[in-house]
Amino acid sequence: MSLTFANETPEYRLARDRLLDDEIALRRQMEAVAAKRRALPPGPPVREDYVFERTGANGTPERVRLSELFRPGTDTLLVYAYMFPRYKTDSRAAATRGELAALPKIEQPCPSCTVLLDQLNAAAPHFEAAGTSFAVVANTTPERLDAVARDRGWTHLRLLSSMGTAFKRDYRAEIEDGQQEVMILVFRRDPDGTIRLFWASEMVYAKADPGQDHRAAGTLEPFWNMLDLGPHERPADFRGELEYGCCD
Repeated sequence: MSLTFANETPEYRLARDRLLDDEIALRRQMEAVAAKRRALPPGPPVREDYVFERTGANGTPERVRLSELFRPGTDTLLVYAYMFPRYKTDSRAAATRGELAALPKIEQPCPSCTVLLDQLNAAAPHFEAAGTSFAVVANTTPERLDAVARDRGWTHLRLLSSMGTAFKRDYRAEIEDGQQEVMILVFRRDPDGTIRLFWASEMVYAKADPGQDHRAAGTLEPFWNMLDLGPHERPADFRGELEYGCCD
């Protein structure tokens, strides 16, 4: 059944109905891809029960193992590998306000990662209520992670330091010369306790189509998907920033 809106033209309705067919096809394709992801054979077991560090409830350093990031009764853990510090060649402006402003630009976090985590902070409680677990891992100190959380108002993200571990190198979130790379990792715990890599956002390493970002986190990024609903293409010169002059 076709909808109509006040004062629309037949040309608009015809084109919109055709677009709706494409949107339904996209929905089916997204579900088909998700079904293939769910059907993956068992992934590789983790090499070790990595030990991360965070600031504990009493303000003192606390060590936590990968296996302890699975909340009781859950078998799925999503880890966002936060690029903190940012790309060495990132030309975007440094933070000039808050605690991050005290850090040299090269030691500040990736603006794009930070923009995404702004959005995931609100989503995290809903994600975990649905029966999964979520954590953010970065190759920086717990103190700096606490600082960015205070600057951004993050109250729901579990922030962990991977410094001194091979975690990010083992899972392609750190490349040559210590350069950080974004990576979304999903781990699954078997009934016998074995932890395996289930899925990783490998599209970050795949060649992007001309004029496009790799979009490895594209389906997680609300604001980019919101932009796609409008009448204009994604602005080619726009990249997320730590600060904006218009809309902070």
